[in-house]
Amino acid sequence: MAAYKSFAFNKILFINIFICVISFPETAESVKGDAFSFKEVEMAAKRIYGVDFEVFGRVQGVFFRKHTEKQAKVFGLRGWCMNTSHGTVRGKLEGDQDKINEMKYWLENKGSPTSRIDKAVFSEIKEIPDYSYKGFTIKR
Repeated sequence: MAAYKSFAFNKILFINIFICVISFPETAESVKGDAFSFKEVEMAAKRIYGVDFEVFGRVQGVFFRKHTEKQAKVFGLRGWCMNTSHGTVRGKLEGDQDKINEMKYWLENKGSPTSRIDKAVFSEIKEIPDYSYKGFTIKR
């Protein structure tokens, strides 16, 4: 008996939904439109960006790379950094555009506690199809 009542309820519910869609087709279209825009938002959220950087100043021998690695991980970014032969720190960042911009600010204005940043140079931020790195590392 309970199974029959459940079947009858589902049948009535289906008929009511069917009548609403036929009676109010604009409602069905608006629901369809909302689903599409949600997918667009979801796709936009998954966009990945990349940027190269080089930081000038007193950035070697002051744990700059170690602090850069730690900060990149806090922001959820991937990539690498390394010392160069001419006394700078160079690297690459990949991830969410907002987080990259926060990291750029950190590289330009904060750095490690004992570093002195004279300037930081960045390439143009570009959208990339997928990550190139599994995490953020220090190259030696």
